Amino acid sequence: MANYETDVLVVGSGAAGLSAAIAARKQGLDVLLVEKEPHLGGTSAISGGWLWVPGNRQGVAQGDTREDAEAYIKALAGESYDAAAVKTFLDGVPEALDFFERETDVEFVYPQTAPDYQMEAPGAKKSGRALTVQRADARMLGEDRLRMQPYLYTYTVFGYMPEIGQDLATFLKANQSLKSFTYVARALLKTWYESVIFRRSFTRTNGNALMTRLMATARTLAIPMWTSAPVAELIADDNGVVTGARITGTQAWTVHARLGVVLAAGGFGGNAELRKQAFVHDPFGDNHVTPTVGHGGDSYLLAAERGGVLDTRPHQPASWGPVTSFRTLRGKQRVFPHLRAFGLPGLIAVNRHGKRFANESFSYHDFGTELIKDNLHEHKTYAYIIADRKAMRRYGIGYAKPWPLPTWYYTKVGFLTEGKTIDDLATKIGVPAAALEETLQEFNAGAARGEDPKFGRGSNWFHHFKGDMEHKPNPNLATIDTGPYYAVRIEMGDLGTYAGLAVNTRSEVVTTDGAAIPGLYAVGTAAVSVFGGGYPGYGANIGPAMVFGYQVGRDIAAHAAERAHTHADPAAPATKTRRNPNTARKVTTK
Repeated sequence: MANYETDVLVVGSGAAGLSAAIAARKQGLDVLLVEKEPHLGGTSAISGGWLWVPGNRQGVAQGDTREDAEAYIKALAGESYDAAAVKTFLDGVPEALDFFERETDVEFVYPQTAPDYQMEAPGAKKSGRALTVQRADARMLGEDRLRMQPYLYTYTVFGYMPEIGQDLATFLKANQSLKSFTYVARALLKTWYESVIFRRSFTRTNGNALMTRLMATARTLAIPMWTSAPVAELIADDNGVVTGARITGTQAWTVHARLGVVLAAGGFGGNAELRKQAFVHDPFGDNHVTPTVGHGGDSYLLAAERGGVLDTRPHQPASWGPVTSFRTLRGKQRVFPHLRAFGLPGLIAVNRHGKRFANESFSYHDFGTELIKDNLHEHKTYAYIIADRKAMRRYGIGYAKPWPLPTWYYTKVGFLTEGKTIDDLATKIGVPAAALEETLQEFNAGAARGEDPKFGRGSNWFHHFKGDMEHKPNPNLATIDTGPYYAVRIEMGDLGTYAGLAVNTRSEVVTTDGAAIPGLYAVGTAAVSVFGGGYPGYGANIGPAMVFGYQVGRDIAAHAAERAHTHADPAAPATKTRRNPNTARKVTTK
């Protein structure tokens, strides 16, 4: 087994890992980044690429205050609120964003409209807290261009990934406007040409743009980035300080990291055994489908051997995202996360009994919470999205694209079910026809007036933002009364776990008694969420990932110097963060 010497070892190549690696390298440190998957970028590369970061300069200019941000996070976190962690996050936002704008290839975009997800909560804002990034040209990665994690296939439109915002809005109107159709046609032709000639299109959007820009910076800084290089175990010295890891894969290495190891290998949504411990809806490990990349619980499993523990305090253990799983005509498994469709006019969700159970204009996370509640005493967690011909032709249902594309393919692969009448559809999906008829009649009576007396759908700015602003009288409501009728089955999925390794305010992994494991850090979804189970807005995973990742990379050398001083002078007092349990997040296990 070969030896490799470095200052810092980063495990995982998503937004958290690359942020930590870049920040450490900018301090003049040698850094090695390892990734177990064959591509770089992780789940961040298939995400929307947004960051939820209160205290950014646009938000402050618009009047957002620290007090409002704290009040909003506290309202969403409830009893899981961690004041120390929230303070560290909010304190770090301005400096971290300044660093990425000044020192990296990242170019942030500050949208005029990006509302918080729970507009009725104290401190919520219509805009100013979420930001995204400029699209990127993948040629900035040079020979590493094809090492980037590809898009999530089901989210592309014939290979092109619409950019969240005006680009996506134009794509959604391609069947309604000649101008939009021409725009889409040009984008698709360019994508197809580049894919044929160069194996992948150059234009990168959303999370792929963010990761392309971070990866370009890492290349400029000459940070080695190994792929297909899983970590087998962490290694420590006689004092218990984590000093490296053993790497397997195409070649075995023992990596000696003088200053420590940063775990940024994602959450545990793909690990059935860990889901059994933390997910109330999945006690047998067979009731969950995750679209994430590489989230097999590696960070927790590695840290557990050194005394790390799983912090399950968040009232929701993951950021939920309802999904549909199906197979292509060639038999390949695909997953489509439903993050927007519920809010569109003419679509509703019903349970196995044919009844609505939640406000479909909730965020995907909050809707997922309601889906779990509704199926709490069932072995399988599922529901159906229902639409009629009008909605299907205008909007489609997620992966099933609208007119002029035919519906036969989507029914053939099992994504979509079509029924000539409501009774016919109900029979095919196995829900009581009378109950579904009654549900639609009740919904239609209110939708015709632009109202939803049952759940209040379409009653606030975030709901409208998810809908069709041009649809009147309510952007979220339209009658469902024109056959044929359509259904898509949805199951429970996640965008990353909120339960995670217990850490202190320095992102050091801690043990059951709150003591830091020296030299070991966890950031991103590898660590317990700062939001305590709530999902505040666009970019709730990536925002903290980059802020905490930056802080670890910035401070890791200083922490090592503290340890060296303590070991050199046994009479010196232990640092507060390492020894005082009050600085570590309280740990609970199941």
